Amino acid sequence: MRFKRLKRRTSLERIQSDVALKIPLIDVMFNLLFFFLLTSNLVLQPGIKVNLPKAISSEVIRSENLIITLTGQDLLFLNDSPLTVQDLIPVIRQAAQNNKIVLLRADTNASLGRVVEIWDMCRESGIPQINIATNEKKGNL
Repeated sequence: MRFKRLKRRTSLERIQSDVALKIPLIDVMFNLLFFFLLTSNLVLQPGIKVNLPKAISSEVIRSENLIITLTGQDLLFLNDSPLTVQDLIPVIRQAAQNNKIVLLRADTNASLGRVVEIWDMCRESGIPQINIATNEKKGNL
């Protein structure tokens, strides 16, 4: 019986087989990296950019609020949905019937007249409490 002798692979053959295994792995890793880079840009949540005023006397409110946002261009949003002043009146009346608290997020560049108009609509409708959202101011006046 004759046994066949296993021949040793040369270093060049060993390198070629290692490279043949690593190239598909590199392709898979590159595709995964490419996929995560593309999808990470799509995960960002759209929102309304509001630059809130700063106040020292701010406190955290922990209840279900009706959130009214007023941008620097005097655009109104209710819970991130755009609306007009006329659309806001029935919503405020419904909130008053349910004794909800209103949180007004007004940009620092929003007109004071529009803020007062919304405030008056809430008071006339009988809203029990109106809060203005602020960011915490660090330090003294």
